[in-house]
Amino acid sequence: MKRALIVAALLLPLLAPAAGRTQGLPTAKPEEVGLSSPRLARATEIVKGQIAKRRYPGVVALVARRGKVVYFEALGQRDPQSGAPMTKDAIFRLYSMTKPFTSVAMMVLVEDGKVLLNDPVSRYLPAFKNLQVSVPRVDAQTGTVTYALVPVEPEMTIQDLLRHTSGLVYEDTSHPEVRAAYLREGVDWKGVTPAEQIARLARVPLAHQPGSAWEYSYSTDVAGRVIEVVTGASLGQFFQERIFAPLSMIDTGFLVPAAKAGRLAQPFAKDPVTGEAVTLLDVTTTQKNHAGGAGAAGTAMDYARFCQMLLDGGHLGSTRVLGRATVAQMTADHLGDIPVASPILARGYGFGLGFAVRKETGLHWVTGSAGEYRWAGAAGTSFWVDPKERMIVVWMTQGQPGQRRAEDRDLFRQLVQAALVD
Repeated sequence: MKRALIVAALLLPLLAPAAGRTQGLPTAKPEEVGLSSPRLARATEIVKGQIAKRRYPGVVALVARRGKVVYFEALGQRDPQSGAPMTKDAIFRLYSMTKPFTSVAMMVLVEDGKVLLNDPVSRYLPAFKNLQVSVPRVDAQTGTVTYALVPVEPEMTIQDLLRHTSGLVYEDTSHPEVRAAYLREGVDWKGVTPAEQIARLARVPLAHQPGSAWEYSYSTDVAGRVIEVVTGASLGQFFQERIFAPLSMIDTGFLVPAAKAGRLAQPFAKDPVTGEAVTLLDVTTTQKNHAGGAGAAGTAMDYARFCQMLLDGGHLGSTRVLGRATVAQMTADHLGDIPVASPILARGYGFGLGFAVRKETGLHWVTGSAGEYRWAGAAGTSFWVDPKERMIVVWMTQGQPGQRRAEDRDLFRQLVQAALVD
């Protein structure tokens, strides 16, 4: 029976009528929900100027407040090679905007009583039982730094995975010994099976004792593998059954089928700044690994439905994915005084169970509200949810992964914030 339900859920996007692609949230004029039409129009003109400067080929941007969409624009080109214009139903590679799906899926299992946040990860992935940590030793006389391996204490937990305090890192970590070990063992999420990825991660030391530092990492990939072990389904199947199908996210998943491949947003052939060839994840072929931290693709409207579910306390209309208290737990800061060891987390932000969480209205340079939560994808996608303003924003571009993507989305964030007038 369970297998039949999963298969049916996977087929829903393919069986949906064409008209379903425009299915979205209620709409309103900006002034009806306290936003300024002229100021949003100014945002559009500035974005057009950025496109003309070849910052990115095109964009789909959506703003909803108080449950109603007031801004939904497709600008520029969906495919700069063919010249095809951007469309509102364009599909984007989400990269790290996959992570919130994984976090929600894990909390679904918590609500199902199948997982506890303080469970050790090794309960589900035995290879993580006897990990070691690479710690620096400084010679007091010479200042020379060497590294020693010590046993992990305490073990990493599910909570550590969701808030990136597991001690795992990415290959660009500043920890030289761990970085070298990742390269030596071929740690990656692309081109490997989930089991292979976990086996490689288990062979390298952690960069920090679990719970002692925040560093962006493969933690969410590991969380995805835990979900697969607990459910017996692939991560994509579980997403489809418990998140995508219930929320009518008809164009989101780990595979863009041939019938929809023509809607896939494409980058410039070469990055306009570096001149390097742009290579992005091929989401039109079946992936070995449904990587919980990076592998999905989807549309702006699909992601808006996901964000609105979170803003509304775990439900969208009559469909409930999570309980209200669970969403409150996820979107609260879980770092406290845990130090941040990675510059990717902006000043003024902590981290919850899957999202950066704004702790102060001030500190960060972009206007925003305390309690806002957000994240982004390396190839140009981002979102934020502002509970105080009852607003969600989704921004979708597609380009070479890099820091320049942050400049583009932060500019749009500031322009939208400036449109709040009531």
